[in-house]
Amino acid sequence: MSVREEFDDWAASGRDRGMEERHWHTAKHALARMPIESGDTVLDLGCGSGYAGRALRDTKDAGRVYGLDGSPEMAHNAAGYTDESAVGYLVGDFDELPFADDSIDHIWSMEAFYYAADPHHTLEEIARVLRPGGTFYCAVNYYEENVHSHEWQEFIAIEMTRWDRHQYRDAFREAGLHVAEQDNIPDREIAIPPAAEFPTEDWETREAMVERYREFGTLLTVGVAP
Repeated sequence: MSVREEFDDWAASGRDRGMEERHWHTAKHALARMPIESGDTVLDLGCGSGYAGRALRDTKDAGRVYGLDGSPEMAHNAAGYTDESAVGYLVGDFDELPFADDSIDHIWSMEAFYYAADPHHTLEEIARVLRPGGTFYCAVNYYEENVHSHEWQEFIAIEMTRWDRHQYRDAFREAGLHVAEQDNIPDREIAIPPAAEFPTEDWETREAMVERYREFGTLLTVGVAP
């Protein structure tokens, strides 16, 4: 199954909104860090429901906001969630971003980068379209140190890239991006049931669930175009 087919199915079943709800716990903290100035052009790469781009428009006064997704149904749904003329959605490939060189001020991606067929080339494309000093905020929950995410590959037909923290930094640098920061953003909001309710259907121990959300959380890597 292709990325398009997989996520068209997700969008048709309403899972785009479900992803938004789960991701927002940590995404909002990373989005708040982005050094966006009034009027800046922003790309939301793998936008899903488009929540991140709309948030940046509302809270940071971003100028033109583009949401790009490989799924036509995701892009269609996202467009239906806003009537903002400065926010637009398009279908595109991570390996060939439909933007001119040095045309984007900031790029955001949450839980999407690891679906790229060639992540090294995707980073080269990101470096190409970013203006000098532009940033790439890459947020993922599927990464090597997060042992609780490893089984996710079993439930999706698309081949995913599972890098560790060092591989992310190395790949950013190889693509020509400076690594400005990298850290874990814990999920402090998801409800973790008391010990008396464990094991649950999804978790064998409370300690594992605490580790997954409170310690590992979301891995954020920030690259800056020279």
